[in-house]
Amino acid sequence: MSDPTVARYSKGKRPEFYADPAMDEAMSMIMVLSSELFVLRERLDTFEAIAAEKGVMLSEEIDSYEPTQELAEQREARKQEFFDRLFYVANKRATELATQDTSGRYESVLKSIAEE
Repeated sequence: MSDPTVARYSKGKRPEFYADPAMDEAMSMIMVLSSELFVLRERLDTFEAIAAEKGVMLSEEIDSYEPTQELAEQREARKQEFFDRLFYVANKRATELATQDTSGRYESVLKSIAEE
């Protein structure tokens, strides 16, 4: 059984590229956003190409589309997962500061788990 007080982040020091850790956090967020945007652009390009090949024009239907409750909930879950990844570094740092997470504490938790 795992200790719920142990943060669920990868262990070890993250590389820092800037003097201000906030800049590293911002760059991490920018990279996540950039990769999401690129994937979305590729998928949209594919959608547009397939639709054009079939002579289908969907812009009005897309603009007026109302998702079902189930789809809206799925979208909300995906959005939350996205924000979790986007703010991963900031959340990790905040958790470490809030719990005073140290390598010594981590080692003691591992030792207590090994003894169970």
